[in-house]
Amino acid sequence: MPMLSQLRAAPNQLTLLRLIIIPFIIINIVDERFAWALGLFILAGISDALDGLLARLLKQKTLLGQYLDPIADKLLLSTLFPVLSATHKLPWMVTILVMSRDVSLLIVAAIFTLTTSYRDFKPNIFGKANTVAQIATILVVLMDETWDFGWLGVLRTVGIWSTMILTVVSGVSYVLRATRKLHAGSFNEPALPDVSREPKRASE
Repeated sequence: MPMLSQLRAAPNQLTLLRLIIIPFIIINIVDERFAWALGLFILAGISDALDGLLARLLKQKTLLGQYLDPIADKLLLSTLFPVLSATHKLPWMVTILVMSRDVSLLIVAAIFTLTTSYRDFKPNIFGKANTVAQIATILVVLMDETWDFGWLGVLRTVGIWSTMILTVVSGVSYVLRATRKLHAGSFNEPALPDVSREPKRASE
């Protein structure tokens, strides 16, 4: 399918909308308009749920969408954590753990991609739980800044600790899974071109 046609697909339009929303969430957090930031964050979450549903119902699953959707999700989280820490709404320790895990996994994935045939980087149960914890933590932080309810403060603390624990556990689990498969020899080095089959130059 041509790239322009993929961009016009309804699920990808929703994903693009989510990307467009991100800077406006940041602006409202910096300006301390937390009700607006909360509303936009919820809208981003709804668009995330709808794009997958529409892709299945309308049979509009595209290669662009497979790459664009996780990029939008990761960009949303990886920008909001530093912004919330910079505005003193989240401890820097949480953000440093989250960003360090993501960078470490990217480096490990790049090394394995370049040196082996291993491509199984799908999230496991710990990775999915960590994503849910991160989203829930940001949601609760924005809610706590919007409304003055004591139970939101409790949920905020629970979310912060859950995110830190699951960030470490999920990061370690990914590395251990890849390491076990490496030692088990369940994948090989990428094939190198066979230079012996290259045509010989005609003698001058």
